[in-house]
Amino acid sequence: MSAESTPEPGIPGENDRGKGPRHRKRRGRRKGLLVMAWTAAGIVVLGGTGAGYLYFKLNGNIKSVDIDQALGTDRPTKVDNGSENILVLGSDTRSGSNKKLGGGTDDGSARSDTAMVIHVYEGHKRASVVSIPRDTLIDRPACTDTDGHEHDAASGVMFNSAYTTGGAACAVKTVESITGIRMDHYLEVDFAGFEKLIDELGGVEVTTTKAIDDSDSHLRLKAGKHTLNGEQALGLVRTRHGVGDGSDLGRIQLQQAFIKALVDQVKHVGLFTSPKKLYALADTATKAVTTDSDLGSVDSLMSFAGGLKGISASRMHMVTMPVRYDPANPNRVIVLKSKADQVWTALKNDRTIPKSATTGNATGEAAGVVASS
Repeated sequence: MSAESTPEPGIPGENDRGKGPRHRKRRGRRKGLLVMAWTAAGIVVLGGTGAGYLYFKLNGNIKSVDIDQALGTDRPTKVDNGSENILVLGSDTRSGSNKKLGGGTDDGSARSDTAMVIHVYEGHKRASVVSIPRDTLIDRPACTDTDGHEHDAASGVMFNSAYTTGGAACAVKTVESITGIRMDHYLEVDFAGFEKLIDELGGVEVTTTKAIDDSDSHLRLKAGKHTLNGEQALGLVRTRHGVGDGSDLGRIQLQQAFIKALVDQVKHVGLFTSPKKLYALADTATKAVTTDSDLGSVDSLMSFAGGLKGISASRMHMVTMPVRYDPANPNRVIVLKSKADQVWTALKNDRTIPKSATTGNATGEAAGVVASS
């Protein structure tokens, strides 16, 4: 396909599901998704109101990390074709308000359970989103974190160990090692911020085609249409035992469907007609997000978000990195290298991901549980 081809909407592979046993693991420390950049676009209005105090307050909310300095020059070359690649991570800091939402002890440690590479095509009218399963076994490269500490390489470890080991910089280094693609930007959001953001939006409407009952994520939904509040939305993107085969792959499918609903919701909440609502949303979003240093200001986020807000849910092609279940451990997955290479090569060349790369792979058997409303 050419770069101008329209990607097929929806979640691929629902008739090509990989088979794997139901995974019964300890309560997952799930991460909600991301503060989608379209939400941050609301800050544009505040920048023109002359409300200097509000502007600087929002600017002070944003946390940033200097990925470029930590990783140096040993990285894939930037591709100058008008596209952008953004690594979006969900983090669970295990402290403060996140302790209650994630469970466990208040030990101050950090984990990443959701990772997505967002490729924005030239012209910024459409995007491909590739989810990387947290349970994928990978060879983690040596890396230096943003505090200057060096971390040794490791073989056959879970993908999410990169963030646990060295934070944002090591996560970016690992993704670039897997994909061969330079990440232009980094965005991270936490449990508490995600839940509050959904509440500020007034909830997100989804339709479930099957009942969901998961005591681990405290989510119980009958089949049908629902407007999820923040707590319910967090439960949906965390649940793994309530639907499908209980795997992380099934949870990813729920997340992808929810993101599409969230993007559509953001476009219809009247951000620009209510200054109070706009400020509350911008305040929540900027407190929840951690960015790379290039996006670490309101001005930078304004510019970045303004370039993405035209991408609708129907123009987002969402897939999962091609994997299969590990024969030695059904709670882990292994990269299908030949198919994954097709995905990364397409994105590197700003082309649509070929359907052949995303069919016949392990999927987790949760496709279609959350449908478009």
